[in-house]
Amino acid sequence: MKKIITGLLVLLFIGNLIPGVIAQQKQATISFDKIIHDFATIKEEDGNVTCTFSFTNTGSIPLVINRVTASCGCTSPAWSREPIIPGGGGFVKATYSTKNRPGKFSKSLTVFSNAPKRAVVLRIKGEVIPKKRTVEDIYPYQIGDVRFKSNHLAFTRINQGEKKTIQMQIINVSPENQTLRFDMVPKHLLIKAVPETLKSQQKGYIEATYDAGLINDWDFVINRIKVLTNGQAIGNNRLTVSATIVENFTSMTAEDLANAAKIEFEGEKTFDFGKMAQSSKMEHDFIFKNAGKGNLIIRKIKASCGCTAVSPKDKVIEPGKSSSIKTIFSSGTRRGRQNKSITVITNDPNNSRIILRIAGEVSPPETK
Repeated sequence: MKKIITGLLVLLFIGNLIPGVIAQQKQATISFDKIIHDFATIKEEDGNVTCTFSFTNTGSIPLVINRVTASCGCTSPAWSREPIIPGGGGFVKATYSTKNRPGKFSKSLTVFSNAPKRAVVLRIKGEVIPKKRTVEDIYPYQIGDVRFKSNHLAFTRINQGEKKTIQMQIINVSPENQTLRFDMVPKHLLIKAVPETLKSQQKGYIEATYDAGLINDWDFVINRIKVLTNGQAIGNNRLTVSATIVENFTSMTAEDLANAAKIEFEGEKTFDFGKMAQSSKMEHDFIFKNAGKGNLIIRKIKASCGCTAVSPKDKVIEPGKSSSIKTIFSSGTRRGRQNKSITVITNDPNNSRIILRIAGEVSPPETK
């Protein structure tokens, strides 16, 4: 009797075990011929390079590659999109862009599939030998017969009242002398070419000085100036000059900070106007209070789009007083989701740059 019971228990155990074993056997398995590809050395001028990782489905059910992600935008993946039957093969390709990427590189691709090991990491590596740079590569922007490193003089961040000087390299590529002068230069900018007259193939530089004490403006400010070569304005002869002008609070003492202005907004800094029709307007007031001890000054307000008009009720707000910023959004012919921002510059040392947002949906007219 004991033998019969023992036999039944063994059969029962085996019966429970078999489905699990079968389930484990019925799976897709991805097996790559390699997981690392070394391009060795590549010439930058040869352009993009591609390698292929081949794989086999060594499992018992079809294998599906769900997606392949690259660790960098410089690497573009491609892969077998159709299910791979057991015993069948597929591929994952990696294309690496060498342009402007000299030096050694090591990038990864992660392959996601329905195999038990959901993610497999492949890797490509190598070294890009930089191409010999031409004058056009080094000085890509041209005005007349003078080439410039850029058409943009960026001063980045500069304190209100501060002076800052930067330089940009230039070269005369003509067989004749070229004299550089500048027009439409605002009073807060001093700009000159060194030397003023460049001989044939001579290198020099533009030197620009920004005096933030001579401009009554804040945050990101752009000016465009004209470049004259031998007295002539040739083609697209504009240079862009930009700076982000900020207030310097670093010299404030603890007492100064305690007695400073403090801006506090009522409610959210984002307003969703829901849905609106084309050729209509939406208005909203952002309410705020000066919760500090000093006068709050609204230095500047600007919208990210000409479709949004903004105006403060007050420029100076006394301690304890409230005020508002009126925002008017004109939908015009726009359609779909809209997201606009309003930048507010204040003298609050802890909140000198505030971003307000309006958002919503513009519905086009119904078609009959």
